[in-house]
Amino acid sequence: MIDIHSHILPGVDDGAKTEEDSIAMAKAAVDQGITAIVATPHHKNGKYENDRQTIMNNVSILSELFAKKDIPLTVIPGQETRINGEMIEDIQNGGLLALNDTKYLFVEFPSGEIPRYSGKMLFDIQVAGYTPVIVHPERNSKIIEDPSKLYDFVRKGALTQVTAASVVGKFGKNIQKFSHQLIEANLTHFIASDAHNTTSRGFCMDVAFHEVKDQFGSDYFYMFLENSQLLIDNMNVNRMEPMMPKKKKFLGLF
Repeated sequence: MIDIHSHILPGVDDGAKTEEDSIAMAKAAVDQGITAIVATPHHKNGKYENDRQTIMNNVSILSELFAKKDIPLTVIPGQETRINGEMIEDIQNGGLLALNDTKYLFVEFPSGEIPRYSGKMLFDIQVAGYTPVIVHPERNSKIIEDPSKLYDFVRKGALTQVTAASVVGKFGKNIQKFSHQLIEANLTHFIASDAHNTTSRGFCMDVAFHEVKDQFGSDYFYMFLENSQLLIDNMNVNRMEPMMPKKKKFLGLF
């Protein structure tokens, strides 16, 4: 299993604070069957800045540490960038880091809004040769209020990643329900942990994938598993035709 979203690098954001924390997270990941993990520290979210070179250096250091500790977990470089007006410039100057240096680039919205320029920025990212992956849309209040906004982004080429903890109800029943509805409407393409630690923001990957298999069947289960591998390999991921969400179907969320 590959986890494409984590905050396992120590001391760079609100994830692991120390190398000991990173080791604990790595052991927890391995226990859940995760063999490779993408380190995606926050970037330009108003509090943290982690550019390409900073991340590459820290991934190299952490990889050496895991090797010394005989922890069988491959660490892959990535970045969780808050959407901002300088993204294309940062792509051009090398400040942004796509996941594993592929064509896939994480884009994070503020939790309480979708900036008005978001549609154009997602389009411009694609023109620049990258595929934007919108992270944890199930926790964005504006998308919850109007899921058709996400439908429009996906229809125009963006992908999305839902958090494993959301799928299993760690963020509450409404977020869990909405996550399931996004899966059912083919509005998400990846499940990842967004793990920050081993306690309050753990992995939940094994439980989430079992829930997907139970609720939606083996086809979705294997699609999500395969998509993470395809992303890391810089290949086209599986994507089914998105469905226009209807407000009446998203019960209890408006």
